[in-house]
Parts: sequence; structure tokens; C-alpha cells
Amino acid sequence: MRYVKLPKENTYEFLERLKEWGKLYAPVKVSEKFYDFREVDDVRKVEFNYNRTIMPPKKFFFLPREKLFEFNISEAEYRETIENVEPFVVFGVHACDIFGLKILDTIYLDELPDKYYKVRREKGIIVGISCVPDEYCFCNLRETDFADDGFDLFLHELPDGWLVRVGTPTGHRIVDKNLELFEEVTPQDVCSFREFENKRHQMFRYHEDWADLRYLLELETEHPMWDEQSDICLACGNCNTTCPTCRCFDVQDVPNIDGNTGVRVRRWDSCQLVRHGMVAGGHNFRPTKKSRFMNRYMCKNAYIEQLGLSYCVGCGRCSYFCPAGINFVRNLRVILGLEEATCPPRVSEEIPKKGFAYTPSVRGDEL
Repeated sequence: MRYVKLPKENTYEFLERLKEWGKLYAPVKVSEKFYDFREVDDVRKVEFNYNRTIMPPKKFFFLPREKLFEFNISEAEYRETIENVEPFVVFGVHACDIFGLKILDTIYLDELPDKYYKVRREKGIIVGISCVPDEYCFCNLRETDFADDGFDLFLHELPDGWLVRVGTPTGHRIVDKNLELFEEVTPQDVCSFREFENKRHQMFRYHEDWADLRYLLELETEHPMWDEQSDICLACGNCNTTCPTCRCFDVQDVPNIDGNTGVRVRRWDSCQLVRHGMVAGGHNFRPTKKSRFMNRYMCKNAYIEQLGLSYCVGCGRCSYFCPAGINFVRNLRVILGLEEATCPPRVSEEIPKKGFAYTPSVRGDEL
């Protein structure tokens, strides 16, 4: 792997140069407490020290809503509408979100590649950036806190700049075209990199073994935690929307007013919604909120043989953005026997209903 150094004073110029490779998206502050990936005009608005965005970067590759084709019933024909996707750059992607994209790759780029996802993966450039965990992060337990691949460039913070790992031929071309912005890595830079990584590792809240978690989830289906926490759950699907690896979608035909033509669209779906389990004949194979709640925990902790990982990358979004205050990690630790089951107050009793933007567990001024 190739290593170069980006001095701090060249950071914004580097971001400007990235625009030459496509439309630039990066984390920006969208409210007092929240961040999200947005198109960037002014590179000085880019946030480097954020914990998590509202939406994961999967939204650039697996669109929340996408037109698949147009159809004409009387002529019995359809026309595919794959967009002419232009190159784009997603800057500031954390290691856990890079793993999230790698997990989606195992689903949408397998032996039957999804053409809509594939074209965006081919056009997208990923520039990762280092981060420090807060109390919601547990990517170290998921082994997704350090990415070996899945990026074109990855920036690690140094006291006076960034140590840059080059991961792909595209990454090499970006560096080679902008050599005047970079320097050679010095022994002091290596020492600083080592110190940063060691310190970051110690900052994680949990350091324990979760190897047998997926088995205990199957064995503890009668644990009282399931009733307590599913009763609190609003079944809003917010955890699915913010998850980097949730990949369920629904397909709908939307007719035009003439009743003859229309479009077929697919859009994100949520296993927490009651209609998700509906099948032909009016049967619902997950009719209760508890069954849907349990399904998500089973799904996120299932084993991916190709990567040797679970479907959860430990980003903490589902807990951080849950309007009911449900803590995903706490519930898993209860199943592991590492924490006592506790039941937060009911939403209707003590937690103000302020929609999806309200998170009773946010860190307030720390953001």
C-alpha cells in the first residue's frame, strides 16, 4: 500500500481538487446536533470531527427511491430508465460505513449483480477519514473500526495534517495528479499515527468478546427483554432508515392518470413496519411488533461468510436516532449476560413526542 502525507494547510485545496473528479459530497452540520452527507460547494463547511451522519453513505449507491422502468400496457412494452450516473466523490466516510458498503456489495454485486447499484459503485469515489468513538460506537466489537480496503483514499489524523493510505488505482491517480499537495511520510508521522490509533482504541466504551452472540440470540427467544423493549418500540422504521446495511426494498407500479402508462419504482422498506411481512392471501408472517423487533436483532447479528462479519457494523445510529430511546448495544449485552435488563420509560409517559429528530440519548453540548 502507498502512503503519503497531506499537510494541514493543504486540506481545503485538496477538497477543491476532488471536485475535478466528480460532484463532491461530504459530512456537514445540518442542525445544532446533527450531521449528514450533502453536496458541498464551500469546502470550509466540511466537518472532519463528526461522530455519525443521519443517513449512511449507502444512500448514494442504493437510492431511497428509484425509478426502474416505464411501462405501456396497451403496447405490452417497457423501457428501462437507468440514470446516466456521473462520477461523484463521497468524502469523510468512516471505517464502519466503508464496511457497510462492503456488506451491501455481497448482496447487490453477487453472481446476479444489481445494475442500478453496480453503476453507482463504479462511478463513486470513496475517501475515508479517521474518527474517535463516543459512547454509542461499538465498531471495535464488530471488527469494523479499521478498514483495510473498500476506499480509494483514507485519511488518518496527524497533529499537523493527514497520513493518507492509497487503496485503489483511482486513488493513485488522484495523488499523482496533485503531487504538489503531498509530502513523504516521516518517522515522526508514523509515531503519531501509532499513538492516535492506540488512543482511539482505548476510547471505546466496551472491550469484550461477542463471538457467541448470534447463538445466544437464538437460544434466548423467551428472554423478558424482548417483551419489555418491543413494547417501547414505536415500529417507526427509523433504525432501518439510518442503518448502513439494511437493504430491504419494496417494488411498486405507479400508473399515470391515463391508466395505460406508468413507472415501476423501488424504495427502501423496513422490517419494522407491519406491511413488510404481508404476502399473497393476506397472510403476515410477522404479525406482531415483537416478532418484527426480534427479527431485526437476528438479522443484524447474522454471519456473513464472505466477510467473516455480522450485518451490524457498530456505528450506533439505531440507538442514537431512536425516538423511543431504545439502546441496541444495551439489549445485546443483556442477552450476553453482561448487563441487567432495564426498561426505559414509556414514550407516552415521559418522553416528549418530537418526531424522528428527537433523540433522548444524544450528548447535547458534546456535539
